[in-house]
Amino acid sequence: MQQPSHGGNLAWAAAIAGCPADAIVDFSASISPLGPPKSAIAAIQSQIGNLRHYPDPDYSDLRLALGHFHQLPSACILPGNGSAELLTLAGRELAELAATSLITPAFGDYYRTLAAYGAKVLEFPLSLTRGQGDKGRGGQGEEISPHLCSYFSDNSGLLLNNPHNPTGKLFTREAILPLLAKYALVVVDEAFMDFVPPAEEQSLIPMVQEYPNLVILRSLTKFYSLPGLRLGYAIAHPDRLQKWRSWRDPWPVNTLAAAAAIAAVQDQEYQTQTWQWLPPTRQQLYQDLSTIAGLEPQPSAANFLLVKTQVSSVQLQQKLLQQHQILIRDCLSFQELGDRFFRIAVRSQSDNQRLLTALKLVMNAE
Repeated sequence: MQQPSHGGNLAWAAAIAGCPADAIVDFSASISPLGPPKSAIAAIQSQIGNLRHYPDPDYSDLRLALGHFHQLPSACILPGNGSAELLTLAGRELAELAATSLITPAFGDYYRTLAAYGAKVLEFPLSLTRGQGDKGRGGQGEEISPHLCSYFSDNSGLLLNNPHNPTGKLFTREAILPLLAKYALVVVDEAFMDFVPPAEEQSLIPMVQEYPNLVILRSLTKFYSLPGLRLGYAIAHPDRLQKWRSWRDPWPVNTLAAAAAIAAVQDQEYQTQTWQWLPPTRQQLYQDLSTIAGLEPQPSAANFLLVKTQVSSVQLQQKLLQQHQILIRDCLSFQELGDRFFRIAVRSQSDNQRLLTALKLVMNAE
């Protein structure tokens, strides 16, 4: 079985570990360990009877709920079959420009969608060094590549994510806003922004109505622990979203996913619980990883940590699977990182402790 380029492939991991898939503790996919909101599960159950009908092709109720959530007109929102579908639509439009700039290391799906439409890609490296005083929180003030900031082309596009995957760095609005005047189209993937508490988040969603060349991509599957439902949405000028609708198949979002999304974004208790859980749990995991010889975790504002390792991350991944049934995300798909970095999700305290114990045993045996 071929090694996956994404995290979360439990079938592959189980084959390596020689155990059932449900025995794997998965740190490779950055999904909330809190599980789906009870409100979302109840909403799914309430819609079982409606599976005999087609979904509303306009997703009026879903767009209205998301618009209320972000204080935007529903015409500025386009739901999709996961943010991956919307990224593909963004790639088609970016390919119409002279070139698309990426901050590297970049999420592998960016290369996929841009290559699918023959887009020219320009790469701008992000510093991987830790800032002075960083102690686990990839907080505000992270700088974007200075080469990117000095680059100018009114017929080029920019595709970036914030918080950045795989480093977890959080760029400020002030760092990104000047770029909106330099590029014909700016697509900001905010798949992990939900994990940043409201007082610290740096979303550009409030700027969409002011900048018609700005597109925001959001995912509902990571924060709300619903990756199996495949639900994301784009926020942009209505004219652009109408064009995207004309490019794709009808009914991309199923009835159950739409119902779950409406319930999830209204679940303030679940949102607050996540913001209370993540920062201290991530901080503790960061500190504990820092004490293991040969490992150097990077500060993060998201629900994952990038870790530099003095040993092969692929060998480390294999040993953790075979000896401890734990799956971590190697970074081979990020060319700039290669075999000396791995990424782990922040999970429950008990799971994190299991990982730490296993890492100590494996690293001490090297």
